Amino acid sequence: MGFWGRLRRRAPGRGTLDRGSGRADVAHLEQFVASRRGVEGYVEPRTAVTETTIVLVAADGEWTRRRIEGPDTARRLSRELGIPVYDAQVTGYPQRMRDWSKDHRPPTTR
Repeated sequence: MGFWGRLRRRAPGRGTLDRGSGRADVAHLEQFVASRRGVEGYVEPRTAVTETTIVLVAADGEWTRRRIEGPDTARRLSRELGIPVYDAQVTGYPQRMRDWSKDHRPPTTR
């Protein structure tokens, strides 16, 4: 099926080409918070390509990103997990996240 056919087959009300979030996404977020200290959440808005996502950043800068049903769900989940949550468009991301990503890049092959 071509691109335009996939657009026509999207579920009603879905505004993106991405899949929605699922229980596995939430389980991953819960496990990340349970196994790391100092975790904060950063909500990323829905775009034309992806659903709303939340980035969790640990105290050491390690991070993970998963889909979430929407900003309200991200805030509710953050309350349940006992972590602060921020709007990524307003606050940006912490420097420790960028530092961790730089230090953990996969080796390049030439």
